[in-house]
Amino acid sequence: MTTILTPQDVTRIVQRVGLPDLMRRMVGYLEADYLRWAEFDKTPRVAAHSPEGVIELMPIADDRLYSFKYVNGHPKNHRFGLPTVMAFGVLADVATGAPVLLSELTLTTAMRTAATSVMVAKHLARPDSRVMALIGNGAQSEFQALAFHHLLGIHELRLYDIDAAATAKLVGHLKGTPGLTLTLCNSIAEAVRGADIVTTVTADKSNATILTPEMIEPGMHVNGVGGDCPGKTELHRGVLEMARVVCEFEPQSRIEGDMQQMPADFAVTEFWRVLSGELAGRESPEQVTVFDSVGFALEDFSALRLLHDVSRQLCLGAPLKLIPDLDDPKDLFGELRLSGQMQAA
Repeated sequence: MTTILTPQDVTRIVQRVGLPDLMRRMVGYLEADYLRWAEFDKTPRVAAHSPEGVIELMPIADDRLYSFKYVNGHPKNHRFGLPTVMAFGVLADVATGAPVLLSELTLTTAMRTAATSVMVAKHLARPDSRVMALIGNGAQSEFQALAFHHLLGIHELRLYDIDAAATAKLVGHLKGTPGLTLTLCNSIAEAVRGADIVTTVTADKSNATILTPEMIEPGMHVNGVGGDCPGKTELHRGVLEMARVVCEFEPQSRIEGDMQQMPADFAVTEFWRVLSGELAGRESPEQVTVFDSVGFALEDFSALRLLHDVSRQLCLGAPLKLIPDLDDPKDLFGELRLSGQMQAA
């Protein structure tokens, strides 16, 4: 039987485990799976683009489990009372193909994206990083803010968004968080000045230039989250040229990330090589580092594994009869019988 987890179930998981501890566990699952990089059958996500946005499928598998995520990105969805990003996912047993878990991934994607940002920043940001600029204060901003505060020790957030209401929403949610100072800024340049880490998480599906080279200071780590599809960027190419650039899955990142601006021979490093110790992360205190984050299927695989394990521990979720329960597995047509008789058309 398949288990289904609704948004209410995931909310209950967060309430019972606590958001910081859940994201801390998420980082652990992510690291465990990234360290098994070679064991996965990987492919760039499959995208269907339209003038209003994109719908994507993100599949991945190892020899035991298969997962996929359905996810969209529609920046103007607020007009219809819908989130910019909506997602669900499936975790299935490779041996039989049976779906084990069907889960919401809208809330979960925000948590796994923040956990991924922190996981990478542990290796790329300076260990003494305490101040983060957060450019883009929309739906994912609180998750990024709290992950960096609780898991990486950020104690000041410098906030900027072209929509003042978005910043007010963020401040309303985070004010009173112990040990966290919120500083409102009037421009991107003001927010970035003096920051150790700069996180960009904007929603517009366009070739934007959120950060330019003159804004970048020695030793900064840039966590570029918003550039995640063809035709959408956040970083001036000069920022990439001056930095050590790390990505998730290079074949996908070259299509969707800020790296889409760069020539094919532009040097990048896949994160698993850093995590495994094969390559260094930050090489000096003055080095500028960039995580060109687009979101990769392995991260959803990890998130679904975590949800499956935690939901079983907490006895959350409901059974879903998604697959016919056949008396004879070779007799599929028999499932259509009504009271033992076929109904005339």
